[in-house]
Amino acid sequence: MGEADRYIDYKDKGSYKKAKRFTLGDSNNAVMAIIAINIIMFLFIMITRLFYLFTHQGQGMEVLQFDAINWFALPANLVSLSEKPWTILTFMFAHGGLPTFSLLLTMLGNMLWLWAFAYMLQDLSGNKLIFPVYIYGALAGAVFFIIACYTIPSLKSSMPSLFLTGSATGTTAIAIAVTTMAPNYKMFRHIGNGISVWILTILYLVITFMSAVMFNNANSIAILGSAFAGFLFVYFLQKGKDGSVWMLNFYHWCGNLFTPAKSNNISAKEKIFYNTGNRTPFEKKTTITQQRVDELLDKISQKGYHFLTNEEKEFLKKASEED
Repeated sequence: MGEADRYIDYKDKGSYKKAKRFTLGDSNNAVMAIIAINIIMFLFIMITRLFYLFTHQGQGMEVLQFDAINWFALPANLVSLSEKPWTILTFMFAHGGLPTFSLLLTMLGNMLWLWAFAYMLQDLSGNKLIFPVYIYGALAGAVFFIIACYTIPSLKSSMPSLFLTGSATGTTAIAIAVTTMAPNYKMFRHIGNGISVWILTILYLVITFMSAVMFNNANSIAILGSAFAGFLFVYFLQKGKDGSVWMLNFYHWCGNLFTPAKSNNISAKEKIFYNTGNRTPFEKKTTITQQRVDELLDKISQKGYHFLTNEEKEFLKKASEED
């Protein structure tokens, strides 16, 4: 077990302290962030559609057929995809292609499922896996979707009109990841002994497959791809290979581009007054407090153990030994 694993509660392992629970108002809550992106995209598409209809009244059926989702949906045709490469990322947050009322119900259901499974994953591993698993699942679903459209004759004939949208692929990957990681995790604990996550996952997959088949068979194959990605992510994670590390490092690298670097120059004051020569320098020993432990646990849940400084790692090690 790694040093960081001592401080995260996985229900079936002994632990020093349960990982922090995020509230809806936390600015660093990844679950609410990913839901917010979906809602913002949804509102933008709906408002754009209404604005277009209002400003083009009386101009024929083409106005009624306009849908801003075409700007963000992933096309099945690779030629069309090359013309709109940004859709590789936007499709997983965009919802459309349905009548307004049906779209509202679909969006509401998708966000509830996303919240339920992402909340469980956050409870198990903190924030760091939410976006990586969601993105991996969506991209795997996109690959399966395009391959299906090019290889299945019935889909190939209608490929120009097929596209992939919505959070279902990412949510499916999160659902399978949680189920693989902790199949007996309980949700809604106030109802009897709670409902195991594997039961919710089966229910979700049945509903999602039925909806996908009604839309087109290529979407159901995309769901299979995202489920496979969620399983593989946890499988390799349990083998010690964390697929989220490079993604998180890239995110922090991008964030640090706008953060001034600390100067490495040593001041004359440090050279003159703090040069100890052969003498043993004064060693500051930090008093172990629960507040400091909580702060470091929050840092682990947000960024991961490898972002701790050596001093912070040593502090946690001493805290675990004294417990």
